Amino acid sequence: MINIKKFVKNAIVEDNGRGDLFFDVAPKGRFKARAISKSDGIIAGIQYAKVLARTEKFDCKFLKQDGDVIKKGDVIAELEGKASILLSSERTFLNMLQHASGIATMANKYAKLMEGTGVVLLDTRKTRPQLRDFEKYASRVGGAINHRLGLDDCLMLKDTHMRTIKNLKEFILRARKRISWVTKIEIECETFDNVKEAMDAGADIIMCDNMNTDEIKNVVKFRNENYPHILLEASGDINLETISKYAKTGVDAISSGSIIHQATWLDFSMKFD
Repeated sequence: MINIKKFVKNAIVEDNGRGDLFFDVAPKGRFKARAISKSDGIIAGIQYAKVLARTEKFDCKFLKQDGDVIKKGDVIAELEGKASILLSSERTFLNMLQHASGIATMANKYAKLMEGTGVVLLDTRKTRPQLRDFEKYASRVGGAINHRLGLDDCLMLKDTHMRTIKNLKEFILRARKRISWVTKIEIECETFDNVKEAMDAGADIIMCDNMNTDEIKNVVKFRNENYPHILLEASGDINLETISKYAKTGVDAISSGSIIHQATWLDFSMKFD
């Protein structure tokens, strides 16, 4: 909650600048308003919007919860407070809801295509700078599970890392002595030979990167027969058209940056009564 408070305060300062010029001339008294959806999708951002309302001291009653399905014309929230406060908060309030709801809606599209497969849907670190917590929260609301929040979550060796490592097995042995005992090591692999080397070296997770479904099925078969404890993740150019096919290969998880970076904001508006 501390991070959310900081995020909200920074967002308010960003929009208000040296102060809303309407503030000193705003009509007195209390006014009522409604936040209305102009799009269909999944609502998210309410957790942040509630903090904004408390911070700016206006009343806000949400008629929806994070993760609810919304339709065009639905009233999302009822607001009441001073005109100066409601209007100075309007854009920040709506931006947070629109941005988060767009990501939640995209994540939900992916999640629905994977229902019943038992495969976990993961987001990635492909987030906007300074917005990772916010965007990954939104993807969770839509049905995804967070992959790494940062470089300190898991030791992942991507192709760029691998070019700096001469002996993978020796590197992993050395890394095990330096990282936390509960921290996993994931290795990105683009070929079957890469997979065999990484599994033999002691990886906890193998990312099958940019492999086609037939290649991944071979990896799954090899894993099941030789290293059943190792988790398999499919990644790389997996989209709404292909994710169902990848979910049937036998992998444990599928990650897609599109959940966040290809999401389109939903459209909301605020109307005064």
